Amino acid sequence: MDGIYTAEGLEDKTVVWSKYHYLVRQEALRLHKRLPASVELDDLIQAGSMGFLNAVETFDPKKGIALSAWITQRVKWALLDELRESDWVPRRVRTHTREIVSIIQQIEQEKGGEATEADIAGRMGVSLKEFQQMLADNNNSQMYSVDELQENFADSWESCDDENESLNPVHHAVRQNLIEQITEHLQYIPEREQVLLQLYYLQDMNMKEIGLVFGITETRVSQLHSLALKRLRSRMESSSR
Repeated sequence: MDGIYTAEGLEDKTVVWSKYHYLVRQEALRLHKRLPASVELDDLIQAGSMGFLNAVETFDPKKGIALSAWITQRVKWALLDELRESDWVPRRVRTHTREIVSIIQQIEQEKGGEATEADIAGRMGVSLKEFQQMLADNNNSQMYSVDELQENFADSWESCDDENESLNPVHHAVRQNLIEQITEHLQYIPEREQVLLQLYYLQDMNMKEIGLVFGITETRVSQLHSLALKRLRSRMESSSR
Protein backbone atom coordinates (compact mmCIF):
# COMPACT_ATOMS: atom_id res chain seq x y z
CA MET A 1 0.00 0.00 0.00
CA ASP A 2 1.32 3.43 -0.97
CA GLY A 3 -0.63 5.23 1.71
CA ILE A 4 -0.32 5.62 5.47
CA TYR A 5 -3.10 6.22 7.97
CA THR A 6 -2.54 9.37 10.06
CA ALA A 7 -4.71 11.56 12.25
CA GLU A 8 -5.78 13.31 9.02
CA GLY A 9 -6.79 10.04 7.35
CA LEU A 10 -5.08 8.12 4.54
CA GLU A 11 -2.08 10.03 3.15
CA ASP A 12 0.14 9.14 0.22
CA LYS A 13 3.68 8.24 1.30
CA THR A 14 5.19 10.72 -1.15
CA VAL A 15 3.09 13.44 0.48
CA VAL A 16 4.28 12.31 3.91
CA TRP A 17 7.89 12.51 2.70
CA SER A 18 7.45 16.02 1.29
CA LYS A 19 5.76 17.15 4.50
CA TYR A 20 8.19 15.68 7.02
CA HIS A 21 11.52 15.03 5.27
CA TYR A 22 12.94 18.22 6.84
CA LEU A 23 13.06 16.28 10.14
CA VAL A 24 15.86 14.09 8.75
CA ARG A 25 18.14 17.02 7.97
CA GLN A 26 17.15 18.79 11.20
CA GLU A 27 18.16 15.84 13.39
CA ALA A 28 21.28 15.10 11.32
CA LEU A 29 22.47 18.71 11.65
CA ARG A 30 21.64 18.74 15.36
CA LEU A 31 23.87 15.71 15.92
CA HIS A 32 26.56 16.64 13.39
CA LYS A 33 27.45 19.89 15.11
CA ARG A 34 28.53 17.86 18.16
CA LEU A 35 30.69 15.41 16.24
CA PRO A 36 34.25 15.50 14.84
CA ALA A 37 34.74 16.83 11.33
CA SER A 38 35.56 13.29 10.17
CA VAL A 39 31.87 12.35 10.44
CA GLU A 40 30.18 13.23 7.14
CA LEU A 41 26.82 15.00 7.26
CA ASP A 42 25.72 13.19 4.09
CA ASP A 43 26.25 9.82 5.81
CA LEU A 44 24.06 10.93 8.71
CA ILE A 45 21.35 12.18 6.35
CA GLN A 46 21.39 8.87 4.49
CA ALA A 47 21.08 6.92 7.75
CA GLY A 48 18.34 9.29 8.92
CA SER A 49 16.44 8.76 5.68
CA MET A 50 16.44 5.01 6.34
CA GLY A 51 15.04 5.76 9.78
CA PHE A 52 12.34 7.89 8.14
CA LEU A 53 11.31 5.03 5.85
CA ASN A 54 11.20 2.67 8.82
CA ALA A 55 9.01 5.15 10.70
CA VAL A 56 6.54 5.32 7.85
CA GLU A 57 6.37 1.52 7.63
CA THR A 58 5.91 0.97 11.38
CA PHE A 59 3.66 3.92 12.27
CA ASP A 60 0.46 2.96 14.05
CA PRO A 61 -1.99 5.83 14.72
CA LYS A 62 -3.72 3.66 17.34
CA LYS A 63 -0.75 4.18 19.67
CA GLY A 64 -1.79 7.79 20.14
CA ILE A 65 1.47 9.41 19.08
CA ALA A 66 1.81 12.08 16.40
CA LEU A 67 3.46 10.98 13.16
CA SER A 68 6.06 13.75 13.38
CA ALA A 69 7.12 12.59 16.86
CA TRP A 70 7.34 8.97 15.69
CA ILE A 71 9.45 9.95 12.66
CA THR A 72 11.75 12.10 14.79
CA GLN A 73 12.36 9.26 17.23
CA ARG A 74 13.05 6.68 14.52
CA VAL A 75 15.44 9.08 12.78
CA LYS A 76 17.32 9.58 16.07
CA TRP A 77 17.61 5.82 16.54
CA ALA A 78 18.93 5.43 13.00
CA LEU A 79 21.54 8.15 13.54
CA LEU A 80 22.78 6.63 16.79
CA ASP A 81 22.88 3.19 15.16
CA GLU A 82 24.99 4.63 12.35
CA LEU A 83 27.49 6.05 14.83
CA ARG A 84 27.68 2.84 16.82
CA GLU A 85 28.18 0.69 13.73
CA SER A 86 30.93 2.96 12.40
CA ASP A 87 32.50 2.89 15.89
CA TRP A 88 34.20 6.24 15.33
CA VAL A 89 34.82 6.89 19.04
CA PRO A 90 38.45 5.99 19.87
CA ARG A 91 38.82 3.23 22.46
CA ARG A 92 40.99 5.44 24.67
CA VAL A 93 38.19 8.03 24.80
CA ARG A 94 35.69 5.40 25.92
CA THR A 95 38.17 4.17 28.53
CA HIS A 96 38.86 7.68 29.84
CA THR A 97 35.14 8.44 30.03
CA ARG A 98 34.42 5.38 32.16
CA GLU A 99 37.45 6.06 34.35
CA ILE A 100 36.57 9.71 34.95
CA VAL A 101 32.95 8.92 35.82
CA SER A 102 34.08 6.24 38.28
CA ILE A 103 36.65 8.56 39.90
CA ILE A 104 34.10 11.36 40.27
CA GLN A 105 31.83 8.92 42.12
CA GLN A 106 34.66 7.82 44.42
CA ILE A 107 35.86 11.33 45.27
CA GLU A 108 32.39 12.76 45.87
CA GLN A 109 31.49 9.85 48.13
CA GLU A 110 34.70 10.37 50.11
CA LYS A 111 34.46 14.17 50.30
CA GLY A 112 30.71 14.47 50.46
CA GLY A 113 31.06 17.29 47.98
CA GLU A 114 32.27 18.34 44.54
CA ALA A 115 35.19 16.58 42.89
CA THR A 116 37.37 19.35 41.46
CA GLU A 117 39.37 18.99 38.28
CA ALA A 118 42.55 18.95 40.35
CA ASP A 119 41.09 16.15 42.53
CA ILE A 120 40.26 14.02 39.51
CA ALA A 121 43.58 14.66 37.79
CA GLY A 122 45.45 13.75 40.97
CA ARG A 123 43.52 10.49 41.36
CA MET A 124 44.25 9.62 37.72
CA GLY A 125 47.94 10.39 38.18
CA VAL A 126 48.06 13.03 35.45
CA SER A 127 48.64 16.77 35.40
CA LEU A 128 45.73 19.21 35.37
CA LYS A 129 46.66 20.17 31.81
CA GLU A 130 46.64 16.53 30.69
CA PHE A 131 43.28 15.96 32.35
CA GLN A 132 41.75 19.00 30.67
CA GLN A 133 43.04 17.72 27.33
CA MET A 134 41.26 14.43 28.04
CA LEU A 135 38.06 16.39 28.63
CA ALA A 136 38.48 18.22 25.34
CA ASP A 137 39.16 14.95 23.48
CA ASN A 138 36.13 13.37 25.12
CA ASN A 139 33.89 16.28 24.24
CA ASN A 140 35.01 16.28 20.62
CA SER A 141 34.12 12.64 20.13
CA GLN A 142 31.73 11.69 22.91
CA MET A 143 28.21 10.47 22.29
CA TYR A 144 27.00 11.40 25.75
CA SER A 145 24.46 14.18 25.61
CA VAL A 146 21.16 14.62 27.37
CA ASP A 147 19.71 12.27 24.73
CA GLU A 148 22.27 9.65 25.74
CA LEU A 149 21.35 10.06 29.40
CA GLN A 150 17.76 9.38 28.39
CA GLU A 151 18.80 6.25 26.54
CA ASN A 152 20.85 4.93 29.46
CA PHE A 153 18.57 5.77 32.37
CA ALA A 154 15.01 5.64 31.06
CA ASP A 155 14.83 1.85 31.12
CA SER A 156 13.08 0.78 27.92
CA TRP A 157 11.16 3.88 26.92
CA GLU A 158 13.35 4.43 23.88
CA SER A 159 14.20 0.83 23.07
CA CYS A 160 14.81 0.18 19.39
CA ASP A 161 12.85 -3.07 19.66
CA ASP A 162 9.99 -3.02 17.17
CA GLU A 163 7.85 -4.82 19.73
CA ASN A 164 8.27 -2.00 22.22
CA GLU A 165 5.28 0.31 22.19
CA SER A 166 7.42 3.32 22.88
CA LEU A 167 6.18 6.88 22.68
CA ASN A 168 2.75 6.03 24.03
CA PRO A 169 1.38 8.11 26.95
CA VAL A 170 2.85 5.72 29.53
CA HIS A 171 6.32 6.10 28.05
CA HIS A 172 5.86 9.86 27.92
CA ALA A 173 5.31 9.71 31.67
CA VAL A 174 8.54 7.73 32.04
CA ARG A 175 10.35 10.34 29.98
CA GLN A 176 8.95 13.12 32.12
CA ASN A 177 10.17 11.29 35.19
CA LEU A 178 13.64 11.06 33.63
CA ILE A 179 13.67 14.79 32.92
CA GLU A 180 12.78 15.37 36.56
CA GLN A 181 15.69 13.09 37.57
CA ILE A 182 18.12 15.05 35.40
CA THR A 183 16.82 18.31 36.85
CA GLU A 184 17.19 16.93 40.36
CA HIS A 185 20.82 15.91 39.82
CA LEU A 186 21.65 19.05 37.85
CA GLN A 187 21.32 21.20 40.95
CA TYR A 188 24.24 19.39 42.58
CA ILE A 189 26.85 20.15 39.93
CA PRO A 190 28.72 23.50 39.97
CA GLU A 191 26.53 26.46 39.08
CA ARG A 192 28.63 27.50 36.09
CA GLU A 193 28.29 24.02 34.61
CA GLN A 194 24.52 24.10 35.22
CA VAL A 195 24.24 27.36 33.30
CA LEU A 196 26.48 26.01 30.52
CA LEU A 197 24.24 22.98 29.98
CA GLN A 198 21.13 25.15 30.01
CA LEU A 199 22.61 27.52 27.41
CA TYR A 200 23.75 24.64 25.21
CA TYR A 201 20.70 22.38 25.36
CA LEU A 202 17.84 24.76 26.13
CA GLN A 203 18.99 27.97 24.44
CA ASP A 204 20.75 26.09 21.60
CA MET A 205 23.89 28.24 21.89
CA ASN A 206 27.13 26.88 20.49
CA MET A 207 30.45 26.59 22.33
CA LYS A 208 31.81 29.84 20.91
CA GLU A 209 28.74 31.83 21.97
CA ILE A 210 28.82 30.33 25.46
CA GLY A 211 32.50 31.23 25.68
CA LEU A 212 31.61 34.87 25.04
CA VAL A 213 28.99 34.75 27.80
CA PHE A 214 31.46 33.34 30.33
CA GLY A 215 34.51 35.23 29.08
CA ILE A 216 36.46 32.00 28.46
CA THR A 217 37.79 30.23 25.38
CA GLU A 218 35.75 27.86 23.24
CA THR A 219 38.16 25.08 24.24
CA ARG A 220 37.50 25.72 27.92
CA VAL A 221 33.74 25.60 27.30
CA SER A 222 34.24 22.24 25.59
CA GLN A 223 36.15 20.93 28.63
CA LEU A 224 33.51 22.13 31.09
CA HIS A 225 30.69 20.70 28.96
CA SER A 226 32.40 17.31 28.94
CA LEU A 227 32.98 17.43 32.70
CA ALA A 228 29.41 18.54 33.45
CA LEU A 229 27.94 15.58 31.56
CA LYS A 230 30.27 13.20 33.36
CA ARG A 231 29.17 14.63 36.71
CA LEU A 232 25.54 14.08 35.72
CA ARG A 233 26.24 10.56 34.54
CA SER A 234 28.14 9.82 37.76
CA ARG A 235 25.30 11.01 39.99
CA MET A 236 22.62 9.22 37.97
CA GLU A 237 24.57 5.96 37.97
CA SER A 238 25.10 6.20 41.73
CA SER A 239 21.41 6.85 42.43
CA SER A 240 20.26 4.02 40.15
CA ARG A 241 22.19 1.36 42.08
